[in-house]
Amino acid sequence: MIKKLLIFCSILFAFQFMVLAQNETVKPLTIGETVTLKSTILKEERTLNIYLPLGFDKAKSYPVIYLLDGSMNEDFIHVSGLVQFFNQMYAMPETIVVGIANVDRKRDFTYHTDLKDLQKDYPTTGHSDVFISFLEKELKPYVESHYKTADTYIFGQSLGGLLATEILLKKPEMFNNYFIISPSLWWDDQSLIKQAKQLLSKSPDTKKFVYVSVGKGEHPVMVKDAESIYDILKNSNKKNWTVEYKMMEGDNHATILHRSLYEGLVKMFPYKEPK
Repeated sequence: MIKKLLIFCSILFAFQFMVLAQNETVKPLTIGETVTLKSTILKEERTLNIYLPLGFDKAKSYPVIYLLDGSMNEDFIHVSGLVQFFNQMYAMPETIVVGIANVDRKRDFTYHTDLKDLQKDYPTTGHSDVFISFLEKELKPYVESHYKTADTYIFGQSLGGLLATEILLKKPEMFNNYFIISPSLWWDDQSLIKQAKQLLSKSPDTKKFVYVSVGKGEHPVMVKDAESIYDILKNSNKKNWTVEYKMMEGDNHATILHRSLYEGLVKMFPYKEPK
């Protein structure tokens, strides 16, 4: 009797599963596009993960965030979600996120150093000039030719923060807004900090938002360097630059990015009351 009951239950379960399967509709969940861009400058293919706002309209202009460390298994998904949240709950306009997937971040995000220990630990290092050229001459033109764009942002943490700082000091016109999180300014014995005042003296005083942050739980050198670059930027007499700094209590190098970006975006976009 028990055996017959088990067989009956199995048949009933299978029948119910078949009915449910016949009634289901499965569609891909899409939040944007993945593009493979062949780079002549880098001599390799680069993957772009591109978040497009819900209801994306090709005729409409959108701000664009260029996200370093933008692989699917890095920061692309959670940063895209943060941007969507700020559009819904704060005054941030609908924004495209271009996540630049990594191939060799130590090669791409660091400039040349003669320090032997760094050359040993980072054998492919020292090609940020090539990567910056890729951003300026290939990636941005590609994005601007496929989407109507407005303000531009660069988000970078750690070595990505080093790269974002280098661009800000050497080619500030490339982006309107710079989010520099826990920058690895210790690189090459702080040589970028040492050059900062001279480089800034040559920079145009065009409207710009710069946000620098560091976690209180990070290495003391990282904290000191972030404070140093903030002080230099703040005192650079750029009347049209808004420079903000945030010490993230309770955060370390591994945890800082998401909450820090949240704090930086709050400074740009106030809360909007629900309609």
